[in-house]
Amino acid sequence: MSSTLQHRGYEGSVQYSAEDNMLHGRLLCARDMVIYGGTDRLELEENFKGAVDEYLAFCEAEGKTPDTPTRKETHDA
Repeated sequence: MSSTLQHRGYEGSVQYSAEDNMLHGRLLCARDMVIYGGTDRLELEENFKGAVDEYLAFCEAEGKTPDTPTRKETHDA
């Protein structure tokens, strides 16, 4: 697994907590705090993608411009 995750042009961190035996991360290079977690790699990736999608939906609903992704935006599924 990479040390970062990518979805729709956004990049997120991957960290391990031995204290609670969980993987977790946050959206990188964004002023808004977007966090996610999981008990394994697949759950972490799924929750990261869900967090990005929820963040974009929230921004749209609030009429807020989302923070720009760190890389050229791609609309991967």
